[in-house]
Amino acid sequence: MKYLKLIFLTFISVSSVHVFSEPLKTEQWLDFERAYSPQISPDSERVLYVRSGIDKINDRATSEIWQVNADATKHAFVVKGANIKWSPQGNRIAFIAPDSDDKPQLHVRYMDAEGLTSQITSLDINPRNYSWSPDGKHIAFVARTNETNTWSITLPGKPKGANWTADPVLIDTMHYRQDRVGITNTGYDHIFVVPSDGGTAKQITSGDWNVSMRRIGGIATGGNVSWSKDGESIFFDGQPRENGDMDVFTSIVYKVSLKTKEITSLTPAEGFYHTPVVSPNGKYIALVGAPEWASDTYRLNHLYLMDIDGKNIKPLVTDLSDSPDDLYWGANSKEILFTYNHHGSRHVHSTNLSGKSKSLTQGQKVVNLSSLSDDGVMALTISTPDNAEDVYLQKGTREANRLTNLNQDIFADVSLGEVKEIWYESSENTKIQAWLVMPPDFDDSKKYPLILSIHGGPHAMYNVGFNFAFQELAASGYMVLYTNPRGSTGYGADFANAIQGIYPGKRDGADLLSGLDAAIANGSVDSERLFVTGCSGGGVLTTYMVAASQRFKAAVARCTVSNWISMAGTSDVPAWVYRFHKKPFWEDPTDWIENSPLHMVGDVNTPVLLITGDKDLRTPFAEAEQYFSALKMRGIPTELIPMRGEYHGTGSIPSNWLRTQLYTKAWFERFDPTLQSEK
Repeated sequence: MKYLKLIFLTFISVSSVHVFSEPLKTEQWLDFERAYSPQISPDSERVLYVRSGIDKINDRATSEIWQVNADATKHAFVVKGANIKWSPQGNRIAFIAPDSDDKPQLHVRYMDAEGLTSQITSLDINPRNYSWSPDGKHIAFVARTNETNTWSITLPGKPKGANWTADPVLIDTMHYRQDRVGITNTGYDHIFVVPSDGGTAKQITSGDWNVSMRRIGGIATGGNVSWSKDGESIFFDGQPRENGDMDVFTSIVYKVSLKTKEITSLTPAEGFYHTPVVSPNGKYIALVGAPEWASDTYRLNHLYLMDIDGKNIKPLVTDLSDSPDDLYWGANSKEILFTYNHHGSRHVHSTNLSGKSKSLTQGQKVVNLSSLSDDGVMALTISTPDNAEDVYLQKGTREANRLTNLNQDIFADVSLGEVKEIWYESSENTKIQAWLVMPPDFDDSKKYPLILSIHGGPHAMYNVGFNFAFQELAASGYMVLYTNPRGSTGYGADFANAIQGIYPGKRDGADLLSGLDAAIANGSVDSERLFVTGCSGGGVLTTYMVAASQRFKAAVARCTVSNWISMAGTSDVPAWVYRFHKKPFWEDPTDWIENSPLHMVGDVNTPVLLITGDKDLRTPFAEAEQYFSALKMRGIPTELIPMRGEYHGTGSIPSNWLRTQLYTKAWFERFDPTLQSEK
């Protein structure tokens, strides 16, 4: 602890205390709702948005499309579905909804009184990244081709009519699986076009490569499809057309002609360019990217501009603390709107074609831009420490107008915990941002147990948006500390890449322990009742922290990694894992071993509960099993829970979210010295 000398401590309140009669209850999660992806009509008169809740009977999340007028009137249910987009003419919407076989399909609905709806695709794989043609007559989308990759052999002696097992799928690519998808090497992602009034989807691109960029070591995480103004070409991003499976840290913007299917590369082959958006006048393309991938696992992207033919590509905005997102052109083709993360907040910014930018939203908020009307009205979701995502409209820098308040019914009589922002100094004079959630009945004369919650990624960012899980833990009597240690995004590329080759290790570990010191300096933390938890990258750091420090009474490591060598061979992001180490392990296994929590287990004396989804392909269940077995051999209190039906994470199924909260609290209570002394 000597290297963690605390230099300064600043507290800033980012939410007010609500004085109501009841604390938040765990079961209120089942009534909790969120608003996503508000889509404003071209004429600015009404907004459609996705309202997400929970189906308590069938134990799954729900997605419903609701509408509300721009003046907040006529708030009503429209249809079940998600991923809405208005047609350019403003008379129809497209959306994704399940068919009779529960497979996601593309639908189109007229937005008049009759509301006639047609299913316009019949596919085995979810259509995504779709886009209306300028005349509204067609819709382009991305879907996986239906191919079977098998090694054809003839089996001798098969009797006529015998029911033998089918031939296995042949795996010959490095990235052959994806979490929440499964085995993926039976086809490739390509562009299709379908008439918007129904018909046969026509495949536009083809070959042994994928459209849509691969952001994290080979998995499909984004991408964009944008039409030319004349409707004769489509612009999109994708892998290199040769050796794309191995070259996953390259992304190219392409143009494809609908008539000839000729594909043209528009950006340099060595760069990482993606998310092309054609300007309304058809002259320019806004895009996101970087000129080349460095050896680091995190690459800060910039906002770029180029001519419609790919010429004169230039960086437009390069001084951001994180990569830009949510790109939208103003109707006059002279302004580009975008969002990016900065110090725990997310805001909308605009830039002209000379790169002069300004902020359109401000404050301790998480703002997502989802659509823009013809006259420049933004449809937003905004979340704050004491309010979950709701729908807002805003024009320019004017004050945002709130259209929904989805959780007023459950929070009307609930007292939420105050959230305090902390800035403190860690090793190497590094300033770290964190937040403390206080119990709703906080009394500064008392001492409270504290839970350190660590985010995943590791290249991710805790933000100031509402967090139900933290508020529920605070309502149970804990202070909750969550922090953005080195490796986090939103603080620049150097900060994010500071853990390269030493993860988990001395830098992010120092930042977390310094955060504990900062919280304790607040004067209300019981330093004998400290607990730690996290999922994914947070699970990795949880297992590291209990080896690096004896301060924690118990830990809950969810969806963790214990052995980087086995992770590289069993995860759906193998290229990313290899990139995190200086050399492949067959040349030099030193840092692979030294950075694996499994090899630190001899220093662990803290009871550890391990929880991982039984279908997890990102941090496979075997990673938790290895760590569990080692702790068992050492006689350290440990238990292992394979969460049924879960891929990566432990709470996508509503009942599993409840289990995660309850198992976590029960494990901490089992080893809480105060509770044990009371017994």
